[in-house]
Amino acid sequence: MDSDPQDRARRINDRWSSGPVYMTIRALVRCLLWPYLRTRVTGRENIPPDGPVILAPVHRSNLDSLMLSPLTRRRLRALAKESLFKAPPMAWLMASLGSFPVRRDSADRESMRIARELLAENNLLLVFPEGKRHEGDTVDELFDGTAWLAARTGSTVVPVGIAGTGDAMPTGARLPRPVKVRMVVGPAIDPPEPKASRSVLRAWTVGLASALQAAQDEAVGSRRGTG
Repeated sequence: MDSDPQDRARRINDRWSSGPVYMTIRALVRCLLWPYLRTRVTGRENIPPDGPVILAPVHRSNLDSLMLSPLTRRRLRALAKESLFKAPPMAWLMASLGSFPVRRDSADRESMRIARELLAENNLLLVFPEGKRHEGDTVDELFDGTAWLAARTGSTVVPVGIAGTGDAMPTGARLPRPVKVRMVVGPAIDPPEPKASRSVLRAWTVGLASALQAAQDEAVGSRRGTG
């Protein structure tokens, strides 16, 4: 994929009008979708108010990205699959919401380049460290990409457990069902050293997986009424 889709997304994203679009969608999620799903959140204060931050949640539903947007006043940036940008109206909406297109089949270098640029501008970037959607409450094996990105950009990483979105809107569902959702924002994690070795990055990733599982367990317990 050439750079034109990213360039177009960047131009749209940089326009003044994209800010009100994002704030409107975030407000609708907070005022309509969160109450519909009886959403409860703990740990929002763990998200740093400034500087480069990687928000690293579990991924159980297409709802996750939307549900995360009201967690902070900061604008959330994300990387999204290229197919969502094919129709001009949808491309405009996605770019206005802070998303940038990447191709799934060759996304590693491209996504890392875009992510590094966004974090260099002190943005809050959404990264799903499991790589794709999974089912169940056990955190899947994490890729080392989050560790590498955090190390190279000096970004704080914040794990987020999400319980209930997989039941609310499982794969193939068109509309969400009104089930309880709980989100737990875990303590922020300092990045690895900029030139950390592969073994250090791997050990850091194991630590992130443990922190993410702890946040997920707390979210699941809260949803079941045991936490």
